[in-house]
Amino acid sequence: MFTPGITQLVVVLLIGLLFFGNRLPGTMRSIGQSLKEFKKGMKEGEEEDDDDNKKESDA
Repeated sequence: MFTPGITQLVVVLLIGLLFFGNRLPGTMRSIGQSLKEFKKGMKEGEEEDDDDNKKESDA
């Protein structure tokens, strides 16, 4: 089987950077904002679950 070496991986990464380098900052920014919103949603969901559990135990 073909297993790429470290030199081959570096060459592929450099070629990818040449092709997509101008779009890379915008893409990374979008991914960061998406992760931020996802974490915010997860935190809100956990808070709602905690509130629901408190209401059920109080009743």
